[in-house]
Amino acid sequence: MKIYDIIPCPKPRMTRADKWKQRPEVLRYWAFCDEVRSKRVEFTNHCHVFFILPMPESWSKKKRQEMDGQPHLSKPDADNLIKALGDALYTDDSGLWHYAVTKLWGIQGQIRIAKI
Repeated sequence: MKIYDIIPCPKPRMTRADKWKQRPEVLRYWAFCDEVRSKRVEFTNHCHVFFILPMPESWSKKKRQEMDGQPHLSKPDADNLIKALGDALYTDDSGLWHYAVTKLWGIQGQIRIAKI
């Protein structure tokens, strides 16, 4: 399993205006794409991708311990996370046809990729 210390970011809905508007969620997405490419993330077919989303700082220590490694059931959606990863690495990601996605809570954000 390969582990990348990258905070997962969902793919935002973008419009033409985002070329000059510079909304924070779009800037965060482009920074995510740059980081994924610079760390040479290996994402191909037959992979299981684990998105570890960081817990909010406002959570108590007890809640953090309870939720570490538990399923992440709120937004962002898993499909938007995998879409962002695929679009960051491939100009045409239509060749990706077999992968599994899991999103979990964690102390720090990570992307873990294991071969199936």
